[in-house]
Amino acid sequence: MAQQDDVAFDTTDDENVQSTRDTVSEELQQHAEEWDALDAASAVGKSTDPSLDHDDHSASSQTKGNNKVKKQRNKSRKGSKNINTVEAPDLFSPLTLRGVTTRNRIWMPPMDTYSAFGQDGRPTQFHYQHYVSRALGGFGMVIAESTAVSAEGRISPCDLGLWEDGQIDAWRWIVDDVKKAGAVAAVQLNHAGRKASTGCFSTGHINATVPQDEGGWPTVAPSAIPYGHYDVPRELSIDEIHGIVDQFKYAAGRAVSVGFEAIELHAAHGYLISQFLDPLSNQRTDEYGGPLENRMRFLIDIVDAVRSVIPEGMPLLVRISATDWAAGGWDLDQSIETAKVMKAHGVDLVDVSTGGIISGVTIPAQPNYQVPFAQEVRQKALIPTTAVGLITKAKQAARIVHKEQADAVEIGRAALRDPYWPLRAGYKLGLRKTEIPYPEQYIRGAYGTKR
Repeated sequence: MAQQDDVAFDTTDDENVQSTRDTVSEELQQHAEEWDALDAASAVGKSTDPSLDHDDHSASSQTKGNNKVKKQRNKSRKGSKNINTVEAPDLFSPLTLRGVTTRNRIWMPPMDTYSAFGQDGRPTQFHYQHYVSRALGGFGMVIAESTAVSAEGRISPCDLGLWEDGQIDAWRWIVDDVKKAGAVAAVQLNHAGRKASTGCFSTGHINATVPQDEGGWPTVAPSAIPYGHYDVPRELSIDEIHGIVDQFKYAAGRAVSVGFEAIELHAAHGYLISQFLDPLSNQRTDEYGGPLENRMRFLIDIVDAVRSVIPEGMPLLVRISATDWAAGGWDLDQSIETAKVMKAHGVDLVDVSTGGIISGVTIPAQPNYQVPFAQEVRQKALIPTTAVGLITKAKQAARIVHKEQADAVEIGRAALRDPYWPLRAGYKLGLRKTEIPYPEQYIRGAYGTKR
């Protein structure tokens, strides 16, 4: 599991965040009736369990059910037009960022698999199966997991990388076939900072620093402050900071050579960029520490460097933790201000998560618990966002997009359980087969077929 998964949340640290979450929950409740009606219409002509066969339903009853779904959806859309000047998007509508369009708004987020067992940063047959399966399963964008910009920037010895040219060819067959399957192929670039050199399922030392005599290495950070019980990192010099900015730039250039269509920078979950952002982990007194303008400098330097080497039409995404859930630390207001600056420097979308920066905090993990943060960043920074975190149900995902709380949703752990989550979701929402991104080879077995 990724290191940030160990963090638990608490609502007491940020009353403003709690108020925002309550407000959004009330808004969702106000519109629950129209979505319940949609679900009820979707159930006409279907079993309540879409995993079961539907041989006991006639084609005519299926058609009637679809017609009722269509009427209910149109009714809901018509009602929304009375409130909004622009019709709210559907979960399965396309989304365009610069010169790239995703076929829908269901994306696979970067989910660390720690499976580069050669410890050389190169993806393998496993990664091909993992990512291409989700592309065939209908995801609009597939974001490859944390990919290190240097060997020292890996979270674990078994992380993927793009820190040298020799890794490029190992990625190409995966990216080519993700795109052939209809998904946008993206990659997340990362440096783990003080959370580097940690263990994984194949090396042991889970949630601990890997000893150097067992393949670990010394870690670095903006300040010599450890994460929990991990080893104390060494504080980076100004020259070293500039060197890491260059590492992100060169890795981005390699990603372009591979054929990736979008790049995400990992500025969340307590890895190096977020360590610079957070005043609890960054206690520098130079131009990279102190006020927010200085603490975001490392991120903006990287954004500028990456933007300088990727095509104009390639989207640049940044994943952030909107709060560290700790008193006196990183919070929503700072996230919004940083998002405004990122937008001015060419960032196209903010992937909004939370936590993982400070150890020992608790997090109120529940369905939609991070959605209000995505909504606030979207509305106040005027930049597209994605929402992630315990989004597991089709109706739940559809609500988020329909209510314009985020421009896309990311399905993480549920996608590990079901590579074809979007296909199932389309069926549950009452879409016709032609509206769901089935591969031609699979359409005979589409959900709702008679045999």
